[in-house]
Amino acid sequence: MVFNFPAGDSVLLKATNPDFYSTRYMTALQYGISLEAATQRLISQSATYGKLVYRPVDRRENFVKRCVGLPGDTLQIIANQLFIDGKPMEDAPEAQLNYYVQTKGGFLSEHQFRTWNVSKEDQIRLPEDGYFAAYLPLKRDANGHLNPVYVLPLTRKVLEQVKKSPFIDTVFVETDTLGGYNVAGPTYPLNPSNTWTRDNYGPIWIPAKGATIELNAHNLMLYGHVIHHYEKQSLEVINGVVQLNGQPATTYTFTLDYYWMMGDNRHKSADSRAWGFVPEDHIVGKPVLVWLSLDKDRDLFDGKIRWKRLFKKAS
Repeated sequence: MVFNFPAGDSVLLKATNPDFYSTRYMTALQYGISLEAATQRLISQSATYGKLVYRPVDRRENFVKRCVGLPGDTLQIIANQLFIDGKPMEDAPEAQLNYYVQTKGGFLSEHQFRTWNVSKEDQIRLPEDGYFAAYLPLKRDANGHLNPVYVLPLTRKVLEQVKKSPFIDTVFVETDTLGGYNVAGPTYPLNPSNTWTRDNYGPIWIPAKGATIELNAHNLMLYGHVIHHYEKQSLEVINGVVQLNGQPATTYTFTLDYYWMMGDNRHKSADSRAWGFVPEDHIVGKPVLVWLSLDKDRDLFDGKIRWKRLFKKAS
């Protein structure tokens, strides 16, 4: 599905990745200040972050992600397995996860990376003395040294090929928690009490037009951003009382349908796990055809054009 980036309404022109809301949240945590104070701090540092601007829906970047959750669905991720309304969902054939791949001693060749469809950008080698290596079940020699270890995005089909390779020793999926810390980054909603991670997320209910929720602390954490930014309602808590457009309120009825988007590259995708729900008025369309596909790692006369993908139905 093609849609406008939901978190693209407010943008720091020199710091677009991560988005403004993530940057503000991390600034608030770092300095122990409120979100409002963090916003002012970012604005005051325009030389570093750039001007903070607001962009209407039709002026934001377009993203293409797979729609995995519809209005009214309850979504959950358990150990990378997606569930909708308690039922496990089958992944797309080209869905990828990151895997730690340790060789038996040698380095992987560019030919091997191409065989596994791993781009140069994704050829990440784990530093032997890095923080992560100490917490991973990797094999070391008598001197305590590691054979080369890579972090590679692999489909299920390619994963089986890697496991059968005679020069590969160990293969296991990348975890989002090491040493008791979430190393994959914060998830939506950006709140210190949120313990959900990239690989273990939810359950979370996706808002549907006409559905009503209670305005309790838990729902304010999950849906307060939606009500304020997408439904354009004033929402405050004053002396423990929820104020909706200046009036005490205990419930809220949604006026828009919302959707949940996830990338097929599950461990390297900025998607709804990071920025939450996509409102219906952000939906642009649906990709139907691949008319051109290029391999950025190859030259024009060395396989740059992926001829087998041209004019194929978008999956």
